[in-house]
Amino acid sequence: MKLSERILTSFIVLCLILLYLGLSRTTYNTINISDELKKVKSELKTNQELIVFKSKNPFNFKDIIKNLDIVSDQDVYAIITYPEDNNSKGRYPAIIGIAGSLGWAEHHLDYLKRYREVGIATVQLHSFKSRNVSSTVGEQVSATIPMIVYDSYMLLSSLANNSRIDKESIGITGWSLGGGVALFSGWKKIKDLISPDNEFAAHLPVYPPCITNVNDLEFVKNPIYILMGELDNWVPAEPCVEFIENLKLKGHDNASITVFPNSHHSYDRETDLKIVESGYSLTDCRLVLDSDGTVKTKGYGFPLSNSFMQKLGLYFCADKGPTMGGNKEARIKSKDYAVQYFKKHLFNN
Repeated sequence: MKLSERILTSFIVLCLILLYLGLSRTTYNTINISDELKKVKSELKTNQELIVFKSKNPFNFKDIIKNLDIVSDQDVYAIITYPEDNNSKGRYPAIIGIAGSLGWAEHHLDYLKRYREVGIATVQLHSFKSRNVSSTVGEQVSATIPMIVYDSYMLLSSLANNSRIDKESIGITGWSLGGGVALFSGWKKIKDLISPDNEFAAHLPVYPPCITNVNDLEFVKNPIYILMGELDNWVPAEPCVEFIENLKLKGHDNASITVFPNSHHSYDRETDLKIVESGYSLTDCRLVLDSDGTVKTKGYGFPLSNSFMQKLGLYFCADKGPTMGGNKEARIKSKDYAVQYFKKHLFNN
């Protein structure tokens, strides 16, 4: 065989392998959380309540749109913490909180504490622990944004039947990965598919990944407010500004953003700046979300259709070693703005 024929044959074989890999699905095993639930129950405080609900393990939005019947089931839990005022006269507004890729941390819990101080029940979603995951930094596969979006809506459905919660006044917030959940739970196509009867009254994504352009840019009309750091090189601010501008062009009058100057990723932590060597820096990555739920790289159209293809796609556009750490002024303002935002949109419904 001539050298040119060998090269052509090798190229064809490589294309066939990539096609096969591109068409395969990432699947997950169902995790038994009975031991975890026993531990959680033993540690509940008097103003807390455990919720366990049925969810699923979709890798991407395409799994939700096209493959949900064959996606594995998963029990997931959350913890409601009620304000200390012992409100017996009516129902509480509530906020579902979703942590970032490193899991729950003190700065997340401080937001939740501030919400309870103004009379809002908080719901700590434990998508990670429900799947034996401690962190997704540097891989973003073991628990994904679409997976937790699905969790969030299943949790919302459960809260809608809770006699102590006002189902018309439930907001959603999250940080980083969780910020992506708080943002993309607003994608109307997904909301209408998995939660036609219930919706979030307000969305507050805190430094979310906005690098994905949505071709079917129809989002819910309820308020969406993004909080970002100007110097964030984990998930950059510029795409979030563009995202909000595009929503406004589509007639979304309740979409807005605040970008805090001189602030990095996790600006609301009380820690010094540090480089996270294993983390993705997505400054140069731009993706596209098709209407069928497929995510592709912008320009080349390389499909991030499963865990292998996602890692391969990010290898070519993402760097490693983003910076994270606190900024006192941004931290104070961010928490104040968050409380004001939810007071405005949850108590007026």
